[in-house]
Amino acid sequence: MALIYYVTQIQFEFGAVKLLKAECERVGISRPLIVTDQGVKAAGVLQKALDALPGLRVAVFDETPSNPTEAAVRAAVLAYKAGGCDGLIAVGGGSAIDCAKGVAIAATHEGPLTHYATIEGGSPRITDQVAPIIAVPTTSGTGSEVARGAIIIVDDHRKLGFHSWNLVPKAAICDPELTLGLPPKLTAATGMDAIAHCMETFMAPAFNPPADGIGLDGLARGWAHIERATRDGSDREARLNMMSASMQGAMAFQKGLGCVHSLSHSLGGVDPRLHHGTLNAMFLPAVIAFNAQAESIRKENRLQRMAHAMGLASGSDIGEAIKDMNARLGLPKGLAEMGVTAAQFDAVIKGAMADHCHKTNPRIATEDDYREMLAQSL
Repeated sequence: MALIYYVTQIQFEFGAVKLLKAECERVGISRPLIVTDQGVKAAGVLQKALDALPGLRVAVFDETPSNPTEAAVRAAVLAYKAGGCDGLIAVGGGSAIDCAKGVAIAATHEGPLTHYATIEGGSPRITDQVAPIIAVPTTSGTGSEVARGAIIIVDDHRKLGFHSWNLVPKAAICDPELTLGLPPKLTAATGMDAIAHCMETFMAPAFNPPADGIGLDGLARGWAHIERATRDGSDREARLNMMSASMQGAMAFQKGLGCVHSLSHSLGGVDPRLHHGTLNAMFLPAVIAFNAQAESIRKENRLQRMAHAMGLASGSDIGEAIKDMNARLGLPKGLAEMGVTAAQFDAVIKGAMADHCHKTNPRIATEDDYREMLAQSL
């Protein structure tokens, strides 16, 4: 049986951040903790959020690391409880939003965070007692503002997923204006993350036609506008379409992801300095080549349909097109350029085999398959 669920209230327009107080009132948050990071604060975006909350008693946690950790969640929970908070506003990229989701669990549920991880059987333990979240994305990549999941590096250094429909933010405020100052490198890396979500969820074998349609349209938007957004950060049309591609990828990936994310999650746990979106960009060509032999991909002509959305002649052109796009965006040529070595492969493969995305790939990978994908991506 297919479970198809859509999803939350989304305010999508330039200047939508001004609706933040009204959304707090609708959701029932009167004493929010804003979860953000130093980069968002330095860019002046945190202040825009604060300015949109006149009259509310607001606490701020601005120490989210580039890859959210269980330690950061604990620190934010202390701020949440010290402020007598009754809800969360996540202002930032996927790291801040995922950190806020960790806080929503840890502030309202007993026991260690790992108890609620998906691969530990924790999803049913995440109840409707989670703290309510409003998400204000400042990048166009993860789409965590409309997703049921969070990725957090726990104390034993595993990068784990936490998934529950109770974690979907009660409101998403998608304001492309907040992304206008995003640097080119981050625009490119987060943009490829959005494109990877749209592609992987479209290739996933589960039956969910709405997700397929949303993901394929998101791919077309992302592929057509990522270069423009990277080249000219003030291009409002490009920024709007990239934010939409990001949102659409996450709306669709309730269907499942695959080996790209199994590898990225694992390698990101092995070396937390590595950017998730950039890793996805590195792995896409090898995983698409691996998936090309899957029965569901061939029977439903999915590579050709993705190629059409990307303006390519054939599905066999996709891998090289992604490599060319990565080069034009100024992203690394491969993992070696990011400091990854073959000595790390065993640890990455172990994590990938255990990752929650492993079993939703259209073709189940073996350890040897993962080793070959890593070698091709090096």
